[in-house]
Amino acid sequence: EVRLVESGGGLVQAGGSLRLSCATSAFPNDYFIGWFRQAPGKEREGVSCMFSSNSTSHDSTYYADSVKGRFTISGDNAKNTVWLQMNNLKPEDTAVYYCNAFSGGKDYWGQGTQVTVSS
Repeated sequence: EVRLVESGGGLVQAGGSLRLSCATSAFPNDYFIGWFRQAPGKEREGVSCMFSSNSTSHDSTYYADSVKGRFTISGDNAKNTVWLQMNNLKPEDTAVYYCNAFSGGKDYWGQGTQVTVSS
């Protein structure tokens, strides 16, 4: 019932920017939503998340230390979409990025979108 679809990944040079999008289905109540990433041979790690409260404004955000000051999460409940603006990208950011949502005690994942940052 709950589905998430990522888009916006691609190939960029170091220092460049990308904006990832996560289109979501409706949730019955408030929920956490955000982004994970997984590089080849590495564990999936949390990047950023926020608490969605049926508002165009979202507080309670989280950012991994490695992306603070460079990435910004935002959302638009009217569009059922969450974005991850990624600036000053580094080769270390190369990974498959997954949209994730947690609601009603259940965890939901998108299919992932590839982000590749060249040196």
